[in-house]
Amino acid sequence: MRIGVLFSSGKDSTFTLWYYLEQGWDVPCLLSMVPEDTDSYMFQTPSVDLLKKQADALQIPLLTEPTNGKKEEELGDLLTLLKKAKAEHNIVGIAVGALASDYQQERINRVCEELGLKTYAPLWHKDQERLLRELIAAGFDIRMTRVAADGLTQEWLGKRLTMEDVDRLVALNRKLGVHVGGEGGEYETIVLDGPIFSEPIAISYTVKMESENRGELEIKLHN
Repeated sequence: MRIGVLFSSGKDSTFTLWYYLEQGWDVPCLLSMVPEDTDSYMFQTPSVDLLKKQADALQIPLLTEPTNGKKEEELGDLLTLLKKAKAEHNIVGIAVGALASDYQQERINRVCEELGLKTYAPLWHKDQERLLRELIAAGFDIRMTRVAADGLTQEWLGKRLTMEDVDRLVALNRKLGVHVGGEGGEYETIVLDGPIFSEPIAISYTVKMESENRGELEIKLHN
């Protein structure tokens, strides 16, 4: 099967890519939407430089498409990106790292159907604690880049996640309702290394906090 992977630089799209590579599927391209609006309804907001660095380390070509991030309008931009991928790489489907968002999944399905592409979502409604532990056990270097939930403070930003951190997320879920996988926007991640990376990605960063439980990393990539 020849597919493109909708790639956001975080743990869920990385898991999706890893899953299909392990199945022996052909992944000729990564596809990334780059929103201008940091509160995009559909997509994370990674830097283009980081995406390119990850694609180089994964040794897979990257296609990007800018979008204003406005509700519904960004679907037209996604359509443009998928058309380009289909024409340039002859893909027959798209894999996404969607966890539980019906809003996101329905709209991606709609765009893919219009182009005659199949949609694959291997993480859909799977146990998020188990998936996160599987990634960490496999050696993926996962870092939180943004937090926006009670219980997630500055200390979470930039550190490599461990099994003990998953324990803490589970406890926060029970106490405060924080989604273990960050699905409700509680947190966003990047992945800097793992079994499908040809080399680790080196970064430095500063932490910018808006409040006790809301902040993000300002990332600088190293050559």
